[in-house]
Amino acid sequence: MIASLTGTVAHVGLDRAVVDVGGVGYLVHATPTTLATLRVGETAGVATSMVVREDSMTLYGFGDPDERDVFEVVQTVSGVGPRLALAMLAVHTPDALRRAVAGEDLAALTRVPGIGRKGAQRIVLELGDRLGPPSGLAPAEAAPSAAAASADHSERVVEALAGLGWPAKQADDAVAKVLAEAGADSVAADEVASTLRAALRVLGGHRG
Repeated sequence: MIASLTGTVAHVGLDRAVVDVGGVGYLVHATPTTLATLRVGETAGVATSMVVREDSMTLYGFGDPDERDVFEVVQTVSGVGPRLALAMLAVHTPDALRRAVAGEDLAALTRVPGIGRKGAQRIVLELGDRLGPPSGLAPAEAAPSAAAASADHSERVVEALAGLGWPAKQADDAVAKVLAEAGADSVAADEVASTLRAALRVLGGHRG
């Protein structure tokens, strides 16, 4: 199995990237948060998990081994495949997932597209304490800072949300709301991840 990749980023899309390692381009599916840290032409390292099916071998990439480990553990839940597991990590950090499962926070879990109340109950029941205790408050769960930067960063967040299946108008409105509450017209590059998660929380709340 391929546990990690280090190479030159050849392409970054809405839900995937290509990492060139020794002349071989590896297609890696990843969360918008992870993809936001990659820059074409720069060297990057990602922790990876390979999902093998009868007709395919798919690589999923993560910012660190902890994300990868959580991705693999949540797939042991009935009905949770790699796509849904990736969506869970797009909405929540590993520690946020640990807190949601440990606290039986069904509302937090149902913010993930594709997870309803029954699915959230199943996740809590089947995972139990298998994710381990949270290591502490994750910075990415804090409200986005008011740092201003180029407007294309907010566009990247909107594109990422669209890649997760949200209508463009709803995604744009959610990002605008997050930035307005933060008192900023745009978001710095290192705040893309927190803005994305905040927008997902807004969209999750609108699902009723």
